[in-house]
Amino acid sequence: MLPIDLSGKRALVAGVADDRGYGWAIVRALAAAGASVSVGTWPPTMRIFTKSLERGKLDLSLPGGGEIEFERIYPLDAAYDTPGDVPDEVSSSKRYAELEGYTIQGVADKMRADFGDACLDVVVHSLANGPEVRNPLIETSRHGYLEAVSASAYSMVSMIQRFGPLMNEGGALVSLSYLAAERVIPGYGGGMSSAKAALESDTRTLAFEAGRKFGIRVNTISAGPLASRAAKAIGTIELMVDYYAANAALPEATAAEDVGHAAAFLCSPLASGITGETLHVDKGYHIMGMPAHTRMSAE
Repeated sequence: MLPIDLSGKRALVAGVADDRGYGWAIVRALAAAGASVSVGTWPPTMRIFTKSLERGKLDLSLPGGGEIEFERIYPLDAAYDTPGDVPDEVSSSKRYAELEGYTIQGVADKMRADFGDACLDVVVHSLANGPEVRNPLIETSRHGYLEAVSASAYSMVSMIQRFGPLMNEGGALVSLSYLAAERVIPGYGGGMSSAKAALESDTRTLAFEAGRKFGIRVNTISAGPLASRAAKAIGTIELMVDYYAANAALPEATAAEDVGHAAAFLCSPLASGITGETLHVDKGYHIMGMPAHTRMSAE
């Protein structure tokens, strides 16, 4: 047996707000492999998330027995690098006023204070937001476009800048992308396709730069669509899931666990030779050149 063993490793999974999305599946896979896991949660969902945990409303079960136990739960808004970047109207708002240290630098500082230097082995970037995602790109405003790229792509650059110095050599960062980075996906608008393209390009560049500077690996997973709570903002997510299931090489929908397992592999020593890669986890949908039901030859 060749196991994925992350015992003694510490992971931060940024972008977890419930137990329905890919972020949670990655948490489960990392914890099942033995890693100690902390999560970063968007401040507006922080209270709901922690209350759900306290009331036992989240599925903490692990395959093979046991439950997820979080080392820390940090508020994290990856749209802001430092406290000075947070607008007054945000910092004084009801959802933020009682929180502190929720910028990327703030979470890095908290982790250093909680665990010391060289305290991280795995960072997962499960972050995406486009305020105009339902708008076609041609109807997207400059503000909406830049917001999408900032929250969904630049945030990974910022995280490597600030968490890289805390990571042990041989560590790994994994992010989540989508096929819209490569091909046209009608309905996935607001600059989100551009953000995913930037994320994949940055993955390659950062694999070189962070590999040389910190000795860590950087990869991204291009995942098939999942009808998570966050993805419902797209509006057509159920149709996208059904279309993939009907036309993928393996005719079924991508499961959250598929992505969780792939992420655990990429973060493990078994993937020590893999960096700068975009790994498609979509049941083979990305290889198809036309709908599966199409027939070129005459009957």
